[in-house]
Amino acid sequence: MADVAGEGPRAPSLRPPEIVGWRWAPVWVLAYVALLFAPGVAEAVLSLGAVTMLVKLVLQRFNTGARLLSDPAWALTSVLFAAYWLPELISAIDAVDPGRALREAAVDLRYLPFLWLVAAAVASPQGRRTTFGGLAIIISVWTVDALLQGISGTSPLFFAIDSLKRSISDHGMCSAAEMAMVDRLGGILGPCNLKLGQVIASFSPFVLYAAARRYGVGGWLTAAAAVGIVVVLAGSRASWITFALVLLLSGWRLLGVKRLLVLFASALLALVVLNLTSAQVHDRLVRTAQIVSADLAGVDTALSGRTRIWRAATCMVAEHPVNGVGARGFREAFPACDPQPGVTTSWGEGPALHAHQLLLEVLSETGAFGLLMWLAGAALAWRAWIFADTLARERARPAMLALLVTVFPFNTHLAFYSTFWGGLTLLLAALYAGSLLAQSAVEGTRVDSR
Repeated sequence: MADVAGEGPRAPSLRPPEIVGWRWAPVWVLAYVALLFAPGVAEAVLSLGAVTMLVKLVLQRFNTGARLLSDPAWALTSVLFAAYWLPELISAIDAVDPGRALREAAVDLRYLPFLWLVAAAVASPQGRRTTFGGLAIIISVWTVDALLQGISGTSPLFFAIDSLKRSISDHGMCSAAEMAMVDRLGGILGPCNLKLGQVIASFSPFVLYAAARRYGVGGWLTAAAAVGIVVVLAGSRASWITFALVLLLSGWRLLGVKRLLVLFASALLALVVLNLTSAQVHDRLVRTAQIVSADLAGVDTALSGRTRIWRAATCMVAEHPVNGVGARGFREAFPACDPQPGVTTSWGEGPALHAHQLLLEVLSETGAFGLLMWLAGAALAWRAWIFADTLARERARPAMLALLVTVFPFNTHLAFYSTFWGGLTLLLAALYAGSLLAQSAVEGTRVDSR
């Protein structure tokens, strides 16, 4: 039919449909992170979010309106999930504990729709502001709470949560033994989940970039100082390395080389002061200094027994080179590969639970196939960054940096195939993919997807 002006039928628009994400997706993401002090509840939020996303996708088939993600974002989030999940599945074929490996692979299928949900949370400019800003607020509140714990000896947030738990049950968040063994800041996560340093260090780019955007160099320096004190007092030397990388990679663009060197010199001076005033920091620095010892025992002490764990992981790689001992099968395989059987461990009773190092964890639990899949995922994530335009890189920079420092291979790590750390790592991967490959046409430019 001709239109009223008599010009004939209009040609169909070649412009891709507008991507507006999903306005409720940031709520799921922020709720998951905010509830990490209760891992079981956070895991339930993750699972419910995944189910909700699947329902949303089913309903979306009957709606010809706005789409949730750009095609490249769908593809990259799915590929990153496959790089993580396929090694789990293949490792179950002849795992030390096939039943557990298969259960882990089956349960971890929920991560795929959850990754889509996280990517949809940052697919629009409003969604990115809400999600990245919300993450910055959460980590800032946790940082202030941890500083108050460093001053008073008690985390106000954990005290409130623990008191609430005791009022509705016959026990608190942690056992009496765990409460008595505290030797570092636990913050809101508490003394029975001493991962505060790693979590804050990995999420610190969201705080630093938000502070720099709002308050300039002064805001960045203030945020860096506050977060740095908490990371050091939290006691995890792996988180010290992680946060040092954050300062290096975010600071050089903002401060320049000379001022960045001054910053690191100031940080070193602050570490010297903390060494003199904090028994926990002093103990870790003394232990770290033993790494220069000529004997293996000194190095092992400096690394909290990790050389023994790494030697066991190397044994597992040699015995199961193709697909490993099975995801989360490290503890079952450890006794047979323990280089010092019968000797008291430096980490306490029982076998080591994981390899404490990304490459060794992947190789020992999922073999060469797993490592190849992880490297393929990393290569595709890097390729997406290389071919993205300047605007896309800028909007994804906080998520990119958070993901990069979390998987930095020359460090020690938490277990990537555990629910806690695996979920956080995949969340960062989805934030990166969703923000980098958001449809730029909405913002007046275009992402090169060659």
